[in-house]
Amino acid sequence: MKVLIIGNGGREHALCWKLKQSQQVTELFSSPGNAGTAQIAQNVSIGIQDVLGLKTWALEHAIDFTVVGPEIPLSLGIVDQFKKAGLSIFGVTQKASQLEASKVFSKKLLQKYRIPTALAQIFNAYDQACDTIASSSVSYPLVIKADGLAQGKGVVICSSAKEAKETLDMLMKQKQFGGAGNSVVIENFLEGEELSYLGLMDGNHFLPLATSQDHKKILEGDQGPNTGGMGAYSPVSWFNDTWEAKIQKEIVNPLLSAFKKEGIEYQGILYIGLLISKGVPYVLEFNVRFGDPEAQVLLCRLQSDLLSVLTATMQGKLNTLQLKWDPRPAVGVVMTSGGYPGAYQTGYEISGLEAVQSLSDVTLFHAGTVLKNGKILTAGGRVLNVVALGETYDKAIQAVYEAVKNIHWKDAYYRKDIGYRVCQKQKLPF
Repeated sequence: MKVLIIGNGGREHALCWKLKQSQQVTELFSSPGNAGTAQIAQNVSIGIQDVLGLKTWALEHAIDFTVVGPEIPLSLGIVDQFKKAGLSIFGVTQKASQLEASKVFSKKLLQKYRIPTALAQIFNAYDQACDTIASSSVSYPLVIKADGLAQGKGVVICSSAKEAKETLDMLMKQKQFGGAGNSVVIENFLEGEELSYLGLMDGNHFLPLATSQDHKKILEGDQGPNTGGMGAYSPVSWFNDTWEAKIQKEIVNPLLSAFKKEGIEYQGILYIGLLISKGVPYVLEFNVRFGDPEAQVLLCRLQSDLLSVLTATMQGKLNTLQLKWDPRPAVGVVMTSGGYPGAYQTGYEISGLEAVQSLSDVTLFHAGTVLKNGKILTAGGRVLNVVALGETYDKAIQAVYEAVKNIHWKDAYYRKDIGYRVCQKQKLPF
């Protein structure tokens, strides 16, 4: 089969890497791709927002199956357009993509069907939002979320009315994330343990993937502003069959019912960002695609043929599958440009990649990179992902950081505590 992967991040390199292993894949393309995908696939110079261009190219090159990595083309209706053209594609429809593209949409859905989530109010007007955060009835910290897509940076935990006002100014007046700040969700802060709970959904069946945990904050100890993700590990050590059954009963099954009642045909990845607080799983957010960097650690552990899994999802045959996983934990570290998630410089040459690629049980995924004149240069905020498998969490963590030490460019940055929760074996707030 001729397969096209849409996107240019670490997630898309991981998808290319895993699909390349399938004996069913005869040709592999990545659009627009990066310096890493160029090593295993043919990069195509079409941007992720050019839905018409991507559809035309796929038709002209007789692509058998397309896999959409990022959320933006899904929100633009790429799946709808490809299907109308008779092209097979993995991903959710534009209607289903609202779960991620609109925090207001997802919050209203959760409230309507009484699925556990933080108490919240929705505001379209800046003045009304400001009045609410200044009210004596409001307790801090609280969470302010931009309604639309903001590359994982549109959620701010505010510890005071002053910080909340600054956040509203940034989102609703300064429009730092454009139209994403036209509306905001202001919700209660929940304290507990976060969990990235991903599964495949074919319209009628839900097949959970292995568990993982992201590290969203830029600084060690989960401090500083949110990012697109600074690292992840899989599986989550405390997760067990009891939690699986609880989440299926209280969240997944009600969601399946809600989708039916709302006329949402959901086929693709469903990423449920959960927070476990005092024994209750609350929905923090939805994503309608593989997480990044969760995809990198999950795909390194997945032993099943990825193409067969994705095609079965779109054919409504998930009930015929049983996924196979490497029992060893995987730990992934994201390396970024200095200054990220704020302003940063690009165009720096990266050294040490060959040393990492020669290591056993270590996999290197490119994100914000570009190949120019035979050199690999930085070209984004999140630049590289390094993933290591180990017999234990400690060994995987040690292996990944030994690998990271080989890689250098000017102002490179990475967190040095990815996986610290399992190492500390801290008492969880259940």
